[in-house]
Amino acid sequence: MTAISATPIPAPASQILLTPGPLTTASLTRQAMTHDWGSRDAAFIALTAELRQRLLGVVHGEASHVAIPLQGSGTFIVEATLGTLVGPKGKLLVLANGAYGERMLAIAARQGRPAVALRWPEDMPVQAAPVAATLRADPAITHVAVVHCETTTGLLNPLEPLAEVVQAAGRAFLVDAMSSFGALPIDLRRLPAAAVMASSNKCLEGVPGLGYALIETQALAAAEGNSPSLALDLAAQARGFAKNGQWRFTPPVQVVAALVQALRLLEAEGGPTARLARYRANCDALMAGMGRLGFTPYLAPEVQAPIIATFRSPAGFDFARFYAALSERGFVIYPGKLSQAETFRIGCIGALGPDDFTRLLAAIAEIGGAQA
Repeated sequence: MTAISATPIPAPASQILLTPGPLTTASLTRQAMTHDWGSRDAAFIALTAELRQRLLGVVHGEASHVAIPLQGSGTFIVEATLGTLVGPKGKLLVLANGAYGERMLAIAARQGRPAVALRWPEDMPVQAAPVAATLRADPAITHVAVVHCETTTGLLNPLEPLAEVVQAAGRAFLVDAMSSFGALPIDLRRLPAAAVMASSNKCLEGVPGLGYALIETQALAAAEGNSPSLALDLAAQARGFAKNGQWRFTPPVQVVAALVQALRLLEAEGGPTARLARYRANCDALMAGMGRLGFTPYLAPEVQAPIIATFRSPAGFDFARFYAALSERGFVIYPGKLSQAETFRIGCIGALGPDDFTRLLAAIAEIGGAQA
């Protein structure tokens, strides 16, 4: 083959991503993407099987659920799951206290599925009693959806009391676990959830490009023919895996390989319990240091998940200048996503430890802290 000369894409300066994904990944995870895979080859079929089995193992769903990966971001898998499970005669209740709950309502509207919402302020967790009352009052509701960790703020919504009232009412419980899966406790042996949805590039510490839903076997069987989409039909995707282990359409092979490697690293670290402990240490270091530097957290400590932290912008604060100054020093943070307050966000997840946050805090102090 004739040698071809081309200008390589310049690598960006080394930076720590303090975002809710994409995030900083381990070198072994990045190395897993350096190989090409044939999507119909036996080796890749085996890799997909390992991926699906490991995803179930993270939340103990082997006996009750089916793991269905799908190309695309987290929003793709949420849209696919809602379209697959909430049929034309179904009705969705969304428990919303942030942008991602609102996004599920927008998806249902686009799919032509009836949907209603119970809403809470962005700094208040969802409560079970109003959910129970709404389900008693509206027998047409078939499915109830909630965001476990609302990445808008980093707020943690309680799953167990919500699942209890949904199960008691005989409805299906759908959990957007996008920024909790792999760290915060979810046990499908005890949590009656028809579906848990997440993506590769958050607490599993993989790279972007793949979402997945763990769907209860009976719920999946009842979902045949529901989806208004060809490509996002998870029942059809599951049939394909059951038939020959293959994806229906071209998979992101390097992303799959990276996620399998990331799942192996999760196991080696000690599983979700150990990962959560590291994230808590990161969050504790961040919160203490930001307080010393004059920043106020948006959430009360009792509802703050150690995933991403939201801080109020001080009076006269120039976020663009602050962001640029941190980026120059090797740290990438996130703007706010709230509708009611000026804020910014700093993620606690990724292949990072408390020492990384000590260096971040030193950089923030150098550029003036809350006076920046």
